[in-house]
Amino acid sequence: MSGSTFGTLFRVTNFGESHGPAIGCVIDGCPPGMALSEADIQPDLDRRRPGTSRHVTQRNEPDAVEILSGVFEGVTTGTPICLLIRNTDQRSKDYGNLLDTFRPGHADYTYLHKYGLRDPRGGGRASARLTAPMVGAGAVARKWLHRQYGTTFVGHMTQIGDIAIPFESLAHIPNNPFFAANASDIARIEAYMDALRKAGDSCGARIHVAAQNVPVGLGEPLFDKLDADIAYAMMGINAVKGVEIGAGFASVAQRGTTHGDSLTPAGFVGNNAGGVLGGISTGQDITVNIAIKPTSSIRSPRQSINLAGEPATVETFGRHDPCVGIRATPIAEAMLALVLMDHALRHRAQCGDVVVAAPPIPAQAG
Repeated sequence: MSGSTFGTLFRVTNFGESHGPAIGCVIDGCPPGMALSEADIQPDLDRRRPGTSRHVTQRNEPDAVEILSGVFEGVTTGTPICLLIRNTDQRSKDYGNLLDTFRPGHADYTYLHKYGLRDPRGGGRASARLTAPMVGAGAVARKWLHRQYGTTFVGHMTQIGDIAIPFESLAHIPNNPFFAANASDIARIEAYMDALRKAGDSCGARIHVAAQNVPVGLGEPLFDKLDADIAYAMMGINAVKGVEIGAGFASVAQRGTTHGDSLTPAGFVGNNAGGVLGGISTGQDITVNIAIKPTSSIRSPRQSINLAGEPATVETFGRHDPCVGIRATPIAEAMLALVLMDHALRHRAQCGDVVVAAPPIPAQAG
Protein backbone atom coordinates (compact mmCIF):
# COMPACT_ATOMS: atom_id res chain seq x y z
CA MET A 1 0.00 0.00 0.00
CA SER A 2 1.47 3.32 -1.06
CA GLY A 3 0.50 6.58 0.59
CA SER A 4 1.66 5.66 4.09
CA THR A 5 4.58 8.14 4.25
CA PHE A 6 4.20 11.84 5.04
CA GLY A 7 6.80 14.58 4.55
CA THR A 8 9.92 15.29 2.49
CA LEU A 9 12.92 15.78 4.79
CA PHE A 10 11.10 14.95 8.02
CA ARG A 11 9.43 11.75 6.81
CA VAL A 12 6.94 9.73 8.83
CA THR A 13 5.93 6.26 7.65
CA ASN A 14 2.81 4.97 9.40
CA PHE A 15 2.15 1.23 9.87
CA GLY A 16 -0.37 -1.13 11.46
CA GLU A 17 -4.11 -1.75 11.62
CA SER A 18 -6.78 -0.91 14.17
CA HIS A 19 -7.06 -4.51 15.40
CA GLY A 20 -3.56 -5.74 14.61
CA PRO A 21 -0.99 -6.45 17.31
CA ALA A 22 0.46 -2.94 17.14
CA ILE A 23 0.53 0.37 15.31
CA GLY A 24 3.41 2.78 14.96
CA CYS A 25 5.60 4.87 12.71
CA VAL A 26 9.17 5.34 11.55
CA ILE A 27 10.47 8.92 11.63
CA ASP A 28 13.34 9.60 9.25
CA GLY A 29 15.11 12.96 9.18
CA CYS A 30 15.01 14.04 12.80
CA PRO A 31 18.20 16.04 13.47
CA PRO A 32 20.69 14.46 15.88
CA GLY A 33 21.51 15.75 19.33
CA MET A 34 18.03 16.39 20.73
CA ALA A 35 17.16 14.84 24.09
CA LEU A 36 14.19 12.53 23.56
CA SER A 37 12.39 9.91 25.62
CA GLU A 38 8.95 8.33 25.84
CA ALA A 39 8.08 10.99 28.45
CA ASP A 40 8.32 13.65 25.72
CA ILE A 41 5.76 11.83 23.58
CA GLN A 42 3.34 10.17 26.00
CA PRO A 43 1.48 13.33 27.17
CA ASP A 44 0.27 14.07 23.62
CA LEU A 45 -0.81 10.46 23.15
CA ASP A 46 -2.69 10.61 26.44
CA ARG A 47 -4.63 13.64 25.18
CA ARG A 48 -5.72 11.70 22.06
CA ARG A 49 -6.22 8.21 23.45
CA PRO A 50 -9.67 6.54 23.70
CA GLY A 51 -11.62 5.79 26.85
CA THR A 52 -10.93 9.12 28.56
CA SER A 53 -14.59 10.13 29.01
CA ARG A 54 -18.10 8.78 28.46
CA HIS A 55 -18.35 10.89 25.31
CA VAL A 56 -15.76 8.92 23.30
CA THR A 57 -15.20 5.28 22.41
CA GLN A 58 -14.78 3.08 25.46
CA ARG A 59 -12.01 1.05 23.86
CA ASN A 60 -9.49 1.01 26.70
CA GLU A 61 -6.07 1.50 25.12
CA PRO A 62 -3.20 2.88 27.22
CA ASP A 63 -1.40 3.94 24.01
CA ALA A 64 1.94 3.48 25.78
CA VAL A 65 4.65 4.46 23.31
CA GLU A 66 7.95 2.60 22.96
CA ILE A 67 11.01 4.07 21.21
CA LEU A 68 12.71 1.18 19.42
CA SER A 69 15.47 2.99 17.55
CA GLY A 70 17.06 6.33 16.71
CA VAL A 71 17.85 7.33 20.31
CA PHE A 72 21.07 6.50 22.16
CA GLU A 73 21.65 7.45 25.79
CA GLY A 74 18.58 9.69 25.66
CA VAL A 75 19.62 11.68 22.57
CA THR A 76 18.50 11.43 18.93
CA THR A 77 21.20 10.02 16.67
CA GLY A 78 19.90 11.28 13.32
CA THR A 79 18.92 7.75 12.29
CA PRO A 80 15.31 6.53 11.89
CA ILE A 81 13.24 6.68 15.04
CA CYS A 82 10.71 3.86 15.37
CA LEU A 83 7.72 4.44 17.65
CA LEU A 84 5.59 1.43 18.61
CA ILE A 85 2.14 1.47 20.25
CA ARG A 86 0.74 -1.96 21.10
CA ASN A 87 -2.99 -2.67 20.69
CA THR A 88 -4.35 -4.29 23.84
CA ASP A 89 -8.16 -3.98 23.81
CA GLN A 90 -9.36 -5.15 20.39
CA ARG A 91 -12.84 -6.70 20.12
CA SER A 92 -12.87 -7.98 16.55
CA LYS A 93 -16.04 -10.02 17.11
CA ASP A 94 -18.01 -6.75 17.20
CA TYR A 95 -17.48 -6.50 13.44
CA GLY A 96 -18.63 -10.01 12.48
CA ASN A 97 -21.86 -8.72 10.94
CA LEU A 98 -19.93 -6.41 8.57
CA LEU A 99 -18.03 -9.08 6.63
CA ASP A 100 -20.59 -9.15 3.82
CA THR A 101 -21.99 -5.60 3.93
CA PHE A 102 -20.80 -2.01 3.64
CA ARG A 103 -21.10 0.73 6.25
CA PRO A 104 -22.56 3.89 4.66
CA GLY A 105 -20.06 6.74 4.81
CA HIS A 106 -17.16 4.40 5.63
CA ALA A 107 -14.29 3.15 3.47
CA ASP A 108 -15.59 -0.44 3.21
CA TYR A 109 -16.91 -0.09 -0.34
CA THR A 110 -13.94 1.80 -1.77
CA TYR A 111 -11.35 -0.44 -0.08
CA LEU A 112 -12.88 -3.59 -1.54
CA HIS A 113 -12.93 -2.13 -5.05
CA LYS A 114 -9.36 -0.84 -4.78
CA TYR A 115 -7.62 -3.83 -3.13
CA GLY A 116 -9.99 -6.71 -3.78
CA LEU A 117 -10.24 -7.40 -0.05
CA ARG A 118 -10.71 -5.46 3.17
CA ASP A 119 -10.16 -5.68 6.91
CA PRO A 120 -13.52 -4.95 8.56
CA ARG A 121 -12.13 -5.05 12.12
CA GLY A 122 -12.42 -1.47 13.26
CA GLY A 123 -11.84 -0.25 9.73
CA GLY A 124 -8.30 -1.65 9.41
CA ARG A 125 -6.07 1.05 7.88
CA ALA A 126 -9.07 3.37 7.53
CA SER A 127 -9.45 3.60 11.30
CA ALA A 128 -8.79 6.83 13.17
CA ARG A 129 -6.67 4.69 15.47
CA LEU A 130 -3.87 5.18 12.93
CA THR A 131 -3.70 8.85 13.94
CA ALA A 132 -2.00 7.83 17.21
CA PRO A 133 1.42 7.28 15.60
CA MET A 134 1.13 10.65 13.87
CA VAL A 135 0.49 12.30 17.23
CA GLY A 136 3.63 10.57 18.51
CA ALA A 137 5.67 11.84 15.55
CA GLY A 138 4.12 15.28 16.01
CA ALA A 139 5.39 15.36 19.60
CA VAL A 140 8.94 14.86 18.31
CA ALA A 141 8.46 17.68 15.79
CA ARG A 142 6.95 19.96 18.43
CA LYS A 143 9.92 19.51 20.74
CA TRP A 144 12.46 20.33 18.01
CA LEU A 145 10.49 23.36 16.77
CA HIS A 146 10.10 24.72 20.29
CA ARG A 147 13.78 24.25 21.01
CA GLN A 148 14.81 25.85 17.72
CA TYR A 149 12.29 28.70 17.36
CA GLY A 150 10.08 28.76 20.44
CA THR A 151 7.17 27.54 18.28
CA THR A 152 4.09 26.39 20.19
CA PHE A 153 0.77 24.85 19.13
CA VAL A 154 -2.72 25.14 20.54
CA GLY A 155 -6.06 23.87 19.28
CA HIS A 156 -9.61 23.88 20.52
CA MET A 157 -13.11 22.87 19.44
CA THR A 158 -15.28 25.75 18.23
CA GLN A 159 -18.42 23.82 17.25
CA ILE A 160 -19.91 20.39 17.88
CA GLY A 161 -22.96 19.41 15.88
CA ASP A 162 -25.16 22.48 15.71
CA ILE A 163 -23.76 23.98 18.94
CA ALA A 164 -21.32 26.85 18.40
CA ILE A 165 -18.86 27.08 21.30
CA PRO A 166 -17.99 30.68 22.23
CA PHE A 167 -14.34 31.36 23.00
CA GLU A 168 -13.73 32.27 26.65
CA SER A 169 -10.14 31.34 27.52
CA LEU A 170 -7.42 28.93 26.40
CA ALA A 171 -7.02 28.03 30.06
CA HIS A 172 -10.28 26.05 29.90
CA ILE A 173 -9.06 23.63 27.18
CA PRO A 174 -7.49 20.97 29.48
CA ASN A 175 -10.42 21.11 31.90
CA ASN A 176 -13.09 19.47 29.72
CA PRO A 177 -13.24 16.40 27.45
CA PHE A 178 -14.03 18.46 24.34
CA PHE A 179 -10.88 20.61 24.18
CA ALA A 180 -13.20 23.61 24.31
CA ALA A 181 -11.86 27.03 25.26
CA ASN A 182 -15.01 27.45 27.27
CA ALA A 183 -16.37 26.63 30.72
CA SER A 184 -19.94 27.93 30.76
CA ASP A 185 -21.35 25.70 27.99
CA ILE A 186 -19.80 22.34 28.91
CA ALA A 187 -22.89 21.00 30.71
CA ARG A 188 -25.03 21.79 27.66
CA ILE A 189 -22.54 20.05 25.36
CA GLU A 190 -22.44 16.98 27.62
CA ALA A 191 -26.24 16.74 27.62
CA TYR A 192 -26.22 17.05 23.83
CA MET A 193 -23.69 14.23 23.50
CA ASP A 194 -25.54 12.00 25.97
CA ALA A 195 -28.74 12.36 23.92
CA LEU A 196 -26.86 11.69 20.69
CA ARG A 197 -25.29 8.49 22.02
CA LYS A 198 -28.66 7.30 23.37
CA ALA A 199 -30.18 7.87 19.93
CA GLY A 200 -27.43 5.80 18.30
CA ASP A 201 -26.44 8.70 16.09
CA SER A 202 -23.37 10.89 15.56
CA CYS A 203 -22.37 14.46 14.74
CA GLY A 204 -19.50 16.47 13.30
CA ALA A 205 -17.28 19.19 14.74
CA ARG A 206 -15.17 22.21 13.89
CA ILE A 207 -11.63 22.51 15.27
CA HIS A 208 -9.37 25.57 15.34
CA VAL A 209 -5.60 25.05 15.56
CA ALA A 210 -2.82 27.62 15.60
CA ALA A 211 0.97 27.75 15.72
CA GLN A 212 2.74 30.69 17.38
CA ASN A 213 6.32 31.89 17.00
CA VAL A 214 6.65 30.52 13.50
CA PRO A 215 9.75 31.76 11.65
CA VAL A 216 9.33 33.85 8.49
CA GLY A 217 10.10 32.13 5.20
CA LEU A 218 8.77 28.58 5.51
CA GLY A 219 7.17 27.25 2.34
CA GLU A 220 7.59 27.60 -1.41
CA PRO A 221 5.86 29.95 -3.86
CA LEU A 222 4.33 27.38 -6.21
CA PHE A 223 3.45 23.72 -5.70
CA ASP A 224 4.91 23.33 -2.21
CA LYS A 225 3.09 26.28 -0.66
CA LEU A 226 3.03 26.08 3.12
CA ASP A 227 -0.74 26.53 3.25
CA ALA A 228 -1.23 23.90 0.52
CA ASP A 229 0.81 21.38 2.52
CA ILE A 230 -1.14 22.27 5.67
CA ALA A 231 -4.41 21.63 3.85
CA TYR A 232 -3.01 18.34 2.51
CA ALA A 233 -2.03 17.29 6.03
CA MET A 234 -5.37 18.20 7.56
CA MET A 235 -7.31 16.39 4.84
CA GLY A 236 -5.23 13.33 5.70
CA ILE A 237 -6.92 13.20 9.12
CA ASN A 238 -9.83 10.75 9.21
CA ALA A 239 -13.25 12.34 8.65
CA VAL A 240 -11.96 15.83 7.77
CA LYS A 241 -14.06 17.26 4.93
CA GLY A 242 -13.03 20.91 4.92
CA VAL A 243 -10.00 23.09 5.68
CA GLU A 244 -9.71 26.86 6.08
CA ILE A 245 -6.50 28.87 6.37
CA GLY A 246 -6.91 32.25 8.05
CA ALA A 247 -10.23 33.88 7.14
CA GLY A 248 -11.02 30.93 4.88
CA PHE A 249 -14.48 31.01 3.36
CA ALA A 250 -15.26 34.26 5.19
CA SER A 251 -12.85 35.95 2.76
CA VAL A 252 -15.51 35.57 0.05
CA ALA A 253 -17.58 38.34 1.65
CA GLN A 254 -14.61 40.53 2.56
CA ARG A 255 -13.42 43.50 0.51
CA GLY A 256 -9.82 43.76 -0.53
CA THR A 257 -9.45 46.78 1.72
CA THR A 258 -10.36 44.51 4.64
CA HIS A 259 -8.87 41.16 3.71
CA GLY A 260 -5.41 42.40 2.75
CA ASP A 261 -3.44 42.59 5.98
CA SER A 262 -1.93 46.07 5.88
CA LEU A 263 1.68 46.59 6.94
CA THR A 264 2.85 49.30 9.31
CA PRO A 265 6.20 49.93 11.01
CA ALA A 266 4.65 48.22 14.03
CA GLY A 267 3.67 45.11 12.06
CA PHE A 268 0.66 43.59 10.30
CA VAL A 269 -2.69 45.05 11.32
CA GLY A 270 -4.52 41.74 10.91
CA ASN A 271 -4.08 38.09 10.02
CA ASN A 272 -6.75 37.24 7.47
CA ALA A 273 -4.05 35.38 5.54
CA GLY A 274 -3.60 32.95 8.43
CA GLY A 275 0.14 33.54 8.62
CA VAL A 276 0.89 32.61 5.00
CA LEU A 277 1.40 34.92 1.97
CA GLY A 278 2.35 33.55 -1.43
CA GLY A 279 2.77 30.11 0.11
CA ILE A 280 5.42 31.38 2.57
CA SER A 281 5.05 31.99 6.30
CA THR A 282 4.87 35.64 7.43
CA GLY A 283 5.97 35.08 11.02
CA GLN A 284 2.42 35.62 12.25
CA ASP A 285 0.37 32.87 13.86
CA ILE A 286 -0.54 30.06 11.47
CA THR A 287 -4.31 29.65 11.91
CA VAL A 288 -6.33 26.72 10.58
CA ASN A 289 -9.93 25.54 10.90
CA ILE A 290 -11.05 22.03 10.00
CA ALA A 291 -14.53 20.56 9.52
CA ILE A 292 -15.05 16.96 10.65
CA LYS A 293 -17.96 14.89 9.41
CA PRO A 294 -20.24 12.78 11.65
CA THR A 295 -18.90 9.36 12.63
CA SER A 296 -19.81 6.75 10.01
CA SER A 297 -19.97 3.77 12.40
CA ILE A 298 -23.23 4.20 14.33
CA ARG A 299 -25.82 1.92 15.90
CA SER A 300 -28.81 3.33 14.02
CA PRO A 301 -29.94 0.94 11.24
CA ARG A 302 -29.13 2.22 7.74
CA GLN A 303 -29.71 1.02 4.22
CA SER A 304 -26.82 -0.59 2.37
CA ILE A 305 -26.03 -3.55 0.12
CA ASN A 306 -24.21 -6.84 0.61
CA LEU A 307 -21.37 -8.30 -1.48
CA ALA A 308 -23.90 -9.61 -3.98
CA GLY A 309 -25.37 -6.13 -4.47
CA GLU A 310 -28.59 -7.04 -2.67
CA PRO A 311 -30.36 -4.67 -0.22
CA ALA A 312 -29.15 -4.96 3.37
CA THR A 313 -29.53 -3.19 6.69
CA VAL A 314 -26.37 -2.23 8.57
CA GLU A 315 -25.98 -1.66 12.30
CA THR A 316 -22.52 -1.14 13.83
CA PHE A 317 -22.07 -2.68 17.27
CA GLY A 318 -18.43 -1.82 17.98
CA ARG A 319 -17.21 0.89 20.34
CA HIS A 320 -17.08 4.21 18.50
CA ASP A 321 -16.89 7.92 19.10
CA PRO A 322 -20.28 9.56 18.53
CA CYS A 323 -18.20 12.54 17.42
CA VAL A 324 -14.68 11.83 16.18
CA GLY A 325 -14.00 15.56 16.46
CA ILE A 326 -13.84 15.27 20.27
CA ARG A 327 -10.36 13.72 20.08
CA ALA A 328 -9.25 15.53 16.93
CA THR A 329 -7.60 18.57 18.52
CA PRO A 330 -4.26 16.91 19.43
CA ILE A 331 -4.27 15.23 16.01
CA ALA A 332 -4.65 18.56 14.19
CA GLU A 333 -1.90 20.08 16.34
CA ALA A 334 0.40 17.17 15.50
CA MET A 335 -0.21 17.35 11.75
CA LEU A 336 0.44 21.10 11.76
CA ALA A 337 3.69 20.49 13.67
CA LEU A 338 4.77 17.86 11.13
CA VAL A 339 4.25 20.28 8.23
CA LEU A 340 6.17 23.09 9.93
CA MET A 341 8.97 20.72 10.94
CA ASP A 342 9.38 19.45 7.41
CA HIS A 343 9.38 22.97 5.94
CA ALA A 344 11.77 24.24 8.60
CA LEU A 345 14.32 21.58 7.59
CA ARG A 346 13.75 22.29 3.90
CA HIS A 347 14.19 26.03 4.46
CA ARG A 348 17.36 25.44 6.45
CA ALA A 349 18.75 23.22 3.69
CA GLN A 350 18.17 25.70 0.85
CA CYS A 351 18.02 29.15 2.42
CA GLY A 352 19.86 28.78 5.72
CA ASP A 353 22.50 31.29 4.61
CA VAL A 354 20.03 33.95 3.40
CA VAL A 355 20.34 37.27 5.26
CA VAL A 356 17.83 40.05 4.58
CA ALA A 357 19.32 43.52 5.06
CA ALA A 358 15.97 45.26 5.57
CA PRO A 359 14.73 45.33 9.17
CA PRO A 360 12.16 42.59 9.79
CA ILE A 361 8.57 43.58 10.36
CA PRO A 362 7.17 42.41 13.71
CA ALA A 363 4.69 39.59 13.41
CA GLN A 364 1.62 41.65 14.25
CA ALA A 365 0.82 45.11 15.51
CA GLY A 366 -0.91 45.72 18.80
